[in-house]
Amino acid sequence: MSYTMIALLATVAISIAAPYEDALMAKEKAAWQAFKDKKADDFKKIVRADMRGVYAEGISTMQTEMDDMQKWDMKSFAISDYKAISAGENTMMSTYKVTLEGTYDGKDASGTYNAGSVWKKHKGEWQAIFHTNVKEATSAKPAG
Repeated sequence: MSYTMIALLATVAISIAAPYEDALMAKEKAAWQAFKDKKADDFKKIVRADMRGVYAEGISTMQTEMDDMQKWDMKSFAISDYKAISAGENTMMSTYKVTLEGTYDGKDASGTYNAGSVWKKHKGEWQAIFHTNVKEATSAKPAG
């Protein structure tokens, strides 16, 4: 019985997420593009003013994002493995990989990052309220 309920709940979550996944991925790409192009006004249309971010460098607010936008010189980015799941009626979580080429504060920051966002529907529009990403570790596989 419990397996049936778990399967049912998973199916419901997937069916709720499916229609929104493409729309959220488009929003995610638009946020990255605005950040890359240093278009603060476009970025602020997609990301809520009270957003929070968690990165290796620390906790971020909208002001931190705006400051960091000026420190980035992003040449390109590509999103892959995008998945979104429902976390309630007006909340979605997304996970994905983003491969980027660029520098941060003059240092190479190119690589593949594991990323995630939380989206909340506000006045009919999805807005990012949380974001995180961390660069994938490059580890050598042991021989044998």
